[in-house]
Amino acid sequence: MNAATAPQGRRILWLNVLTVMSAAILIGAEVFGAAFAAGWAFANLFHIELGGYGVHTLQAIFFLLGVVVMVRFVLNARRIEPFTEG
Repeated sequence: MNAATAPQGRRILWLNVLTVMSAAILIGAEVFGAAFAAGWAFANLFHIELGGYGVHTLQAIFFLLGVVVMVRFVLNARRIEPFTEG
């Protein structure tokens, strides 16, 4: 593909993409690990007696909160480290 046939427009900044995605993987591991631990801890703290379902329900709620945190992180990181230029 030469310059005459190359698509005009934005160029992807791979260094920024890799930086944000690497940080998202690291932070995501911490956020989702904390979400599962918090579900278990709150279920035991408040003696939720729904069997395994109470623990899993709280873990799912915290997991969804973790998804919101990660989406907000990536959106804010893209503002600081733009993925494209041009």
